[in-house]
Amino acid sequence: MVEIKLHDIGEGMTEAEVTHFLVKPGDKVAVDQPVVEVSTDKMTAEIPAPQQGVVKELLVEEGKTISIGTTVVVLETSGEAERETAATVELEKEPVKAEAPLVQRFEVTAPDRRVKAAPYTRKVARELDVDIEQVEGSGIRGRITVDDVKRYAAEPVPEAPAKVEEQTEVTSENSETIPFRGRRKQIANKMTQSLFTIPHCTHFEEIDVTELLSIRQELKQEELSISATAFFVKAVSVALQEFPVFNARLDEENEAIRIIKEHHIGIATDTAEGLIVPVLKNVEKKSLQTIHEELKALTQKAVENRLKREEMTGSTFTISNVGPLGGSIGATPIINYPEVGLMAFHKTKRRPMVVNEDEIAIRSMMNISMVFDHRVADGGTAVSFTNRVQTLIERPYLLFVDLK
Repeated sequence: MVEIKLHDIGEGMTEAEVTHFLVKPGDKVAVDQPVVEVSTDKMTAEIPAPQQGVVKELLVEEGKTISIGTTVVVLETSGEAERETAATVELEKEPVKAEAPLVQRFEVTAPDRRVKAAPYTRKVARELDVDIEQVEGSGIRGRITVDDVKRYAAEPVPEAPAKVEEQTEVTSENSETIPFRGRRKQIANKMTQSLFTIPHCTHFEEIDVTELLSIRQELKQEELSISATAFFVKAVSVALQEFPVFNARLDEENEAIRIIKEHHIGIATDTAEGLIVPVLKNVEKKSLQTIHEELKALTQKAVENRLKREEMTGSTFTISNVGPLGGSIGATPIINYPEVGLMAFHKTKRRPMVVNEDEIAIRSMMNISMVFDHRVADGGTAVSFTNRVQTLIERPYLLFVDLK
């Protein structure tokens, strides 16, 4: 007998939701064959069978959140399955006694309405405006594939009969309920832990990004495309070299602030599955062009829910570029625990500004929010750090040279 348990599939993970099983009792499974899909706040992963055998029992209900070490599937090894099969054959050979009444058993099971589809397949369905519950799966055990979704989307839609519009009063009976579990619940737990552990303090600043936008246009003319986010990441990394206290961990047990030399910058990314933070490793060693290319690849993977574990763990400082989403004034983001700092970049607006002491010019202005752990750093240090980031963004040519 082999027990398949939930193991640690991500840094800091303590629990996960059982999304759905990929096998059922009686199924034969091979070594490394996925048997159950689970999800956390950061990823969706499949747990494989450690050896071949026959599924004996599923011990957890789909949709339930379980902790690490919980047994989810029980397998019979080949030898056990053969012995049980042999015993069954012997029993069937025995004659039925006359006095034993014949009882015909009927097993009634409710139809399984849970959709079996990978996260990427669901994403494709949303993009094509397809109700995935209406799609018939052609994969293993009825699993819906991307081709199934596209085939359904290509089919002509039958004309629906006209309906008489009715005004319905909003009550608890006709309201919609959104399940609070999986990634949403994991995000909530982590945000609660951060907010109730770290004394947050936020410093706001205004930055002139006119020169940065001008340099980006010049680079485009040379067929070099570098995103604004890449400039922000590089500026933060350079500033962290001068203010390393914001690239640290507070070790309360040993009463120490541990400075981290490597700059692993988390990029808060809004996706259809929720907030995901892919991590760009060793930024302090990379050029603007490399940062841009790796950022683009990581963001695409995040949107498609294809990030690997190592691409979502180990961040030392996080940035959030909410400008493209319309965040124009400011915000007080929650720190990505156990980090000690987070910087948010907001929407750029063109407005008149006083320049050269007595001249007025139209400039592109952007607000930023610097959130920090007040146990680790003071307001003055946070202001100095933010001012350094401001200087690097307002004079972006400095980011093309080695400032060490």
